Parts: sequence; structure tokens; C-alpha cells
Amino acid sequence: MKLFKQLHYKNIRAGTTGRNLTGFSIAIAGSFLKKQAGAGFFNGCTIQTHRNMYFKSAFLFLVSLWINKGVLAQPAGKQAQLPADLVAPMVDAANSRFFYFNAATRPFGMVNLSPDMELDGTWNSGYRYNEDTIRAFSHIHCWEMSGIPVLPVTGAFKGHLGPAAYGSFYSHKDEVAKPGYHKVVLKDYGITAELTTTTRVGFHRYRFPAASPAHILFDFTTVLGSAGTQTARVTQTSRHSMEGAVTMAATVRRPKPITVFFVVDFDKDFETFGGWQNGKILPPQQTVAGAHTGVFVSFKTRAGEVRKMKVAISYVSTDEARRNLQAELPHWDFDRVVKESASEWNAWLGRIEVEGGSLTDRRRFYTDLFHALQGRRIVSDVSGTYIDNTGPQPVARQIPLDAGGEPLFREYNSDSFWGAQWSLNTLWHLVYPEVTESFINAFLEMYKNGGLIPRGPSGGNYTYVMTGAAVTPFIVSAYMKGIRGFDVQKAYEGMRKDHFPGGMMSKAGYEHTTFKGGGIEEYIRLGYVPYPLSAIKYGYHQDGTAQTLEYAYQDYALSQMAKALGKQEDYRLFSKRALNYKNVFNKDIGWMWTKDHAGNWNQPVDVLQYEHGFVEGNAAQYTWFVPQDVKGLIELIGGRDAFTGKLNRSFTEARKHGFVSGKSENPKDQELNRRVYINYGNQPCMQTPFLFNYAGKPWLTQYWTRLLIDSVYSGISPQKGYSGDEDQGLMGALAVLMKTGLFATNGGTSEKPFYEITSPLFRKITIHLNPHYYKGKTFVIRAINNNDQNRYIRSATLNGKALNQPWFYHETLVNGGELTLQMGAQPNKQWGSRPGQAPPSLSSQTVEE
Repeated sequence: MKLFKQLHYKNIRAGTTGRNLTGFSIAIAGSFLKKQAGAGFFNGCTIQTHRNMYFKSAFLFLVSLWINKGVLAQPAGKQAQLPADLVAPMVDAANSRFFYFNAATRPFGMVNLSPDMELDGTWNSGYRYNEDTIRAFSHIHCWEMSGIPVLPVTGAFKGHLGPAAYGSFYSHKDEVAKPGYHKVVLKDYGITAELTTTTRVGFHRYRFPAASPAHILFDFTTVLGSAGTQTARVTQTSRHSMEGAVTMAATVRRPKPITVFFVVDFDKDFETFGGWQNGKILPPQQTVAGAHTGVFVSFKTRAGEVRKMKVAISYVSTDEARRNLQAELPHWDFDRVVKESASEWNAWLGRIEVEGGSLTDRRRFYTDLFHALQGRRIVSDVSGTYIDNTGPQPVARQIPLDAGGEPLFREYNSDSFWGAQWSLNTLWHLVYPEVTESFINAFLEMYKNGGLIPRGPSGGNYTYVMTGAAVTPFIVSAYMKGIRGFDVQKAYEGMRKDHFPGGMMSKAGYEHTTFKGGGIEEYIRLGYVPYPLSAIKYGYHQDGTAQTLEYAYQDYALSQMAKALGKQEDYRLFSKRALNYKNVFNKDIGWMWTKDHAGNWNQPVDVLQYEHGFVEGNAAQYTWFVPQDVKGLIELIGGRDAFTGKLNRSFTEARKHGFVSGKSENPKDQELNRRVYINYGNQPCMQTPFLFNYAGKPWLTQYWTRLLIDSVYSGISPQKGYSGDEDQGLMGALAVLMKTGLFATNGGTSEKPFYEITSPLFRKITIHLNPHYYKGKTFVIRAINNNDQNRYIRSATLNGKALNQPWFYHETLVNGGELTLQMGAQPNKQWGSRPGQAPPSLSSQTVEE
């Protein structure tokens, strides 16, 4: 610990923003780890000289403190396993969306380099484990963004004939995928391809057979994910380099095109530079430009010859792409980058240490955490430049710099934070608070540019994905937990705007040109959003009852921020609006239901009908969506026994179909599958098992969460894992929380945030806290006698004192300490069962008039 105290936080200052992403030197930590973990593993893990290394992480050092414990503990003579060694990137790789799968990427990396088997489509595209042909290695896999597909080939050139002609067979037997690295063998060409990355640069290493000629092609005629390639321009700049730009077309979600600028360096000269357009090879020329084009370089190879290629990207300019390359990858040492990537992943993953469970349990845990840290991507450059697409034309802008000339935060590309109150709010704010802070500053930067806090920015565009003011709980929860390195008054101003006409609550999903589909005027006037809102569909998800429930929760979150800031009038206003959930509860049927403009309940009643007033869910699922006031909901349903009976029956029914809605491409089967009471394949009812904690039966929370883990979030099969849609970290983060036994139904948005308790999966969990934000060093959760049979909490102590309730305050956790749970095979129905032991709710509070 003496060494720990001597380390200098040279990049950390109180109140600064997310660019100060902790502060110990990777050189020191890497050296310490190297001594602990055994010679060879960290060779080459010296401190990177570029100024924008995303994490100069204190937690590399903290990982070293437990290198010989927990998941790292191995029998004598066996090499220790670090967290990145346990990640299984292939989990659910047979399913999901274009952006889901990545191995060769850094945490939140701009470049996400992986093989693509299917190129066209938002769903069922990208890496597809069950497909046998690789058609490209592309560099961008993120929310509505894609770009720069390449493939090395040999023999007669077929690039101009399209991916169906030049794709190659491969085998999983020859494949290696781990955090920061991917290896495949292109069988049709006898090429071994290895991929790794820095944050903004893709690094390729190809081992060729004897071939004359061999080629590396860049195909700018393809659709990648949801975006078609609009046009490209590529120029040969030397015998071993080229640069260019490719414009990816607008999509239904991202309303404006986005241009990806890139530079490519090869470690050896190529012999020729060529191109094609409209399926025909072009005469030799230095620049290839236009629609339906591609380029290639050709050369001869000896048997076993290795060639390397670096591809750096920027959304601003080729100059910025070149700066990214020079800053992040000035050398050609491929193995060094692989090791540095593993080192960085270990630093991030190592903030949570787990002991116990099976090896598969631990592998799946770190796979879940891996997903929680990579789906949402950096889109700003090393210098802090980024593209703003909120106006009529794209504008290059600059993130503010600190005194040392480094960006204060990053800009991001991100799917919606819809449902993040039950996942990212809790995980990031607790374990990665600097990430939270960086994201909030990015939201506020977009607010400054475009006038609204986004709920899912893509390519500098507003996408208006999903519904409501989904970012409000994220920001409020951060503030309540002491994460305040942002302009708090500006954040409140922007959030408040989103809760009124002209803000995010005015817009339904992907409503790009109007402010009508959100129904906020009706919500304010009537106390609910009618269904149907109008005969016109302004956007997706014009589902009034779900919108009402979401708005009421988000209003509660904003009320708590208003109270904390001394804005009493707003506090009273939003607290009152937070009770609007009561206006869509139909007492006659005992479920949330839809109302028309006149206040009449719609007929016929079918609580299992998908959507029709409920966003990606149904009435049975949304009835439980009152995270701000579970006590009030219990009273509406008829008391604690009626509440728990109804909820328990819902889970009992859901268990019959594995707690998810199933998978089918057939619309009729989809409709049938979606008629379920609980669906853990989507966000709307992620909080449901924790509601038993509020109703005096916490043992049912413990029972159902462990069954959910077993059924939905267990195993490392490529065929399943997240029910087909992991949603950029939302499901990964949720699984991590369930397995640690911590949750926050209201997303941590109350004035005094708290955590609810359930049965953890492991016998010991250690959370290493970021000392820049929290004064405690670690918080330990210890589950005595925990195993598959002993799933129930018999008793608990918190920092040595008896804990007789299934929750405790965030402040207690971040001051450091230990929660000890005595586990058993039978529930203790007295523990945490009294009304006064339930977690706080809005109805427990008194709103000052």
C-alpha cells in the first residue's frame, strides 16, 4: 500500500469532467502487474505516449492488489487468469444486430473491427456465428453507424463483383476471439487474418500464402448494417499509403448522412493501386471517386509472408484521422497492441472482483461486464474535434480543452438510454463514475449545439429514438450520487426543457420534423397521454399509456433534482406530475390500461396485446412501471398480499416460456410469442422481481432473480445469451447487477439514492471504488454458504451491524465497507418483511405545498 500512496493523481482534479478518467500511470501499474502475474504477460505494456489514451487507469493498479485472489486464484503451477481471459465474446453471437458483436475493440472504442458475415440490415447482420462465409472486416459497428469494409484476397481479382463473389469460407476451429483481438483463417485464400485496435485505429496482420497476385480490397458499394454507402473518394498518397472519405447514407433512425474519413498505412509497399465503379475495373488512376466504387492494392507474396495495415478514422477530416493514427499507433508492433488492449480491458473489468460460482459463471459475468463497456462508441478525435449534425449542414466543433491541451470529455454515438435507469444508471455511476460524467458533458455539448439533450445521438444527429426524456434519470442519478463535474444549472435547464412542449417529451420515436407524437400537451392538460393520440402517426411508439408511465417517472426524477437545487416551485410541479401514473390504472380490471381523449377506457380489454398503447410491451408488463412510487402502486392494486400475489402469478406464467418472448421471423409467431406477462428480452419490466422487496416478501425477489439468471443470463453459448438484443450494454449491465445482488428500482433518482438487495451469484464480490469520486476504497459483498441450493438470505449485516431491511443507502456503500449475507436453502420470511423495512417510495414522502 506504500506504493499506492506514492502514486500521483496528475490528471485528476476535483470537479473536472470525464476526460480525467482516473489517474495512475499504466507504466507503473503494468510493471507491478507484470511482477505479480508472471513474466511475459505484460511485456510491451509500457505507458502509451499519445495524449489521448482513454484510460490512464488507477484500476490497473487495483487489479494488481487482487491478482492472486478471487477469479485469479489458480492451482499451483497454472497461470493466473485475468478478467479479460475469462470473457467469452461469442456469447449470443448467432443473433442480434449489426453492432452487437465485437472482439477487437477498446472500451467505448471508435473503431470496432470484426468480421461480417452478413452486410445488409440492422438485424441479423454483422458477425453471425452460424454463417459460414466472411464477406468483410469492417471498422465501425455502432448505433446506426458503419463503415470501411476490407478483405485480403488472393488470385484473380473479384472485388468488383461484390461480396457474394469474393467472400471466404472460414471455420470456428481456427478462430480466436478475446477482448482486443480476433483471428480467423480465410480458407478460400489461405490467409490468416489477425485484428486488433487502439481506440481510433484498426490494426490488421495478414499472413499470406505464396500468391501472385494478392490484394487487399476496400468495397464502398455495400450496405453495412442499416446504412448504404452513398459515395466515396480515395487517393493513393504513396506506395504504402492512401486516404479517403466515405459517406454513409441516412437511415430511418439517423436522418442525415455521415462521412467517415480515413487514412491507411501499409508496412510494405504495394505494387499497384486500382479501383472499380459500377462493377467494372477502372483504368489506373491516383484517385477513385463517386458512387458504387471500390479500391484495392495488389502485390506478390512469398509463402508465410506477413503484411500489416493500419486504418485510422475520423468523422471530421483526413487530417484528424492522420493525427489519431500518429497519436495512438506510431509503431508497427502488432503483439504490443494486443497486449496493451488486454491490459486496458483488465483495468476496466477488474474494478469488480468475483469469487465463487463455477468457471462458466465467472466467464459469463465478465462477458456481461464486457458488453456493458463497449456498445456506446466514442466519436471525437484525439484532439477533441467532432462533427455536429444538429443544424442544416455538418459543422466541425471542438471539445473544450484543459490547461494541458487535452479534451475535457468525449463525444459519443449511442442508442437510447430508454430503460437505462435499471442498468447503466446503477453500474456506471457506481463503478465507472468518470464514464457517466463524460457522457453527461457530451449530452450538454449537444444541447448547446442543437437545443435539446439527446436521447440517442448518432453521427452528430438527433435520432429521437424511443420515447420520453430518457436521459433525465441518468443525469439526476449522477448528481444525487455526487458526480457533478458538469454544468449543473445548464443540465437542469436542458432537462426541464425536455419535459415541456418543444422538448423530448413532444416527440415519439424517430419523429424528426414535428413535435406532436409525444403528446406532452395532453399529458399536462389531462394528466395522461391518450391512446390513440391522433389519426396521424408522427413517429414510432405513439403509445399513450406507456408514455404516461414513463413521463411520470421522469418527472419524479426531475422533481428530486429541483428539490436539491432549491427550486421549490418546480419540485411541487414535477412531484404532482409524478403521480399521473394513477390516471391510467383501471381499477375495474386491476391493470394499467389505455384511455381515449374523453377519458373513457378503451375496449375490448386484452392486457397481453403487444403495443397498442404500450411501447414494445403490453399492459401486463407495464402495470409494474411505477419505479418512483411502488408503495402507491401496491395500494392501487389492493395491498401487499394482492400485489405480491398478482406479481408472483405473472412470474409463474413467465417461467413457462423462459421469461422471454421467444424468437421467430414469422409475424404470426411473433404476435403469439409477445403475449407474455414478463419479458426479459426487452427493457420495460426489468425491475419487476425487485418489487417484492417493497411488498414485504424479499425472499421472492431472491427466488425469482436467481431463476432469471439461470434461465436468461447464464452460459456462454453462441446460440443464446441476451434473447437476441443486448441493446448496447443495457442487458449486460442488468445481468452484472443481478449477479452482484444490487439494484435500484428508481434508478438512483431519489434525493438519497439507495440500493436494493437480492441473492448474489457469487460468494464474494469486491467493488473497487474510484477514489476521485468516492472516499471508500472497496465495498465487499460476502454471501456465506452461497451455492445453487442456498439462494435465500437468512440474515444480513452491514459493516458489522445487523441489517434487517432489503436495502441501504448509496452513501454507505461508497464510504466503503462490507455487506455480509448469511445464505440458506429455505427463505427467512421474517427478514425485511415489515412495512417499515421497505425501500422508500414517493408515497412515503411529504411534498410541501
